[in-house]
Amino acid sequence: MGDVVERAGLSVEGLAESVLRHLPELTDVLVATIYEQNPAYQELDSVPRQDLWRSCHDNVARIVQMIADSDDHFDAAQATGRRRAEQRMPLDDVLKSYRLGGRLIWEALIDEARAQGMAQEMAQSEVLLDVAGKVWEVVDRTSSQVATAYHAAERYLVRADEQRRSTLWEGLLQGRANRAFVQEAATVLDIPVNGPYAVVAIDNLVDDDCTTTSFARRLAGVRVASAWQVRPQTVVGLLALGTESAAAVLRTLRQFVAAPAGMSGVVAGLAEVDVAYRQAMLARRTLPPGRIDVAALTERLPEALLLSAPELADQLIQSWLMPLTTTSVPERELLLDTLDKWVLAAGSVRRTAELAHCHRNTVINRLHRVEQITGRDITEDGFQLELGLALKAFRLFPA
Repeated sequence: MGDVVERAGLSVEGLAESVLRHLPELTDVLVATIYEQNPAYQELDSVPRQDLWRSCHDNVARIVQMIADSDDHFDAAQATGRRRAEQRMPLDDVLKSYRLGGRLIWEALIDEARAQGMAQEMAQSEVLLDVAGKVWEVVDRTSSQVATAYHAAERYLVRADEQRRSTLWEGLLQGRANRAFVQEAATVLDIPVNGPYAVVAIDNLVDDDCTTTSFARRLAGVRVASAWQVRPQTVVGLLALGTESAAAVLRTLRQFVAAPAGMSGVVAGLAEVDVAYRQAMLARRTLPPGRIDVAALTERLPEALLLSAPELADQLIQSWLMPLTTTSVPERELLLDTLDKWVLAAGSVRRTAELAHCHRNTVINRLHRVEQITGRDITEDGFQLELGLALKAFRLFPA
């Protein structure tokens, strides 16, 4: 382009210097143009006017400078890309502003040429096309630098957001309950501070964030806001129950959760999530190996109590059932199954026979066999409670 300009008796450097002398006025026009033709800057209101003005000023100066001397001056573009990423301004709108700026710079160069009496000479030469090509080549290169800096900052911000989100999650699950922390957690996780909450803990079988997105969408369909965290072995969900009952939410969870899981009781708000988390993990442990279900703590309180006090569970097993382990496996399973139904039937021989699909005399004989082996009278006062807990403990601690 320089040869053509020289033949035409023109100086792009001179035009650029003239444009730069009017830089503040040109910046004002560009800011006004952006507000008029790029409404996101006003609608999102994330870029202060003074910030936009300074960015336009510096970038116009650098672009005009690059048109004049062909050197790279990308510091303003890179700073703008980083800043707009931090302000969450969409990249498409940022690049649109650069195109608006490029057009304004081109018009300013033409106006300067006209003011210096060069317009006719430029129109009769190849200079006009060359200057236009130079303007848009510089704008394209500058825009590319903006996009590169924007994406780098965006990746950093995503990592920082994920780290902060993880810190907030861990704080909630570990019982950090001061008001400021809980309020920040509610804001970041987009869930309410107060209101009934339940926690669900699901075995992490797939380690897939898409699964948690699906969970959140399914629960939103029944008016339950939720937040989810994928941990190494467990997917944890905070369920803001709102006006829904815990029982209704449990039914919904059982429709789409395809892994062993536990659900806590209801707590008052985020400040008590640590309690609910421990309850959910405890409820999960009550499930027998291989069983796919959402175990609700409210439905499995005896099992939860036994898991919380394993030494007492062992004492119950020793007191009631340990002698049965000396029998053969088939007989032991038959007798344990009869005892399960005996407790479920509240000590009724007839009802036990119905549940076991056998004659009542068969039930009587099996119960006598249990008494013979254990040396315990299962009709003594309080037998149902103790024996029922012993049977549950035996299933929970098979070793």
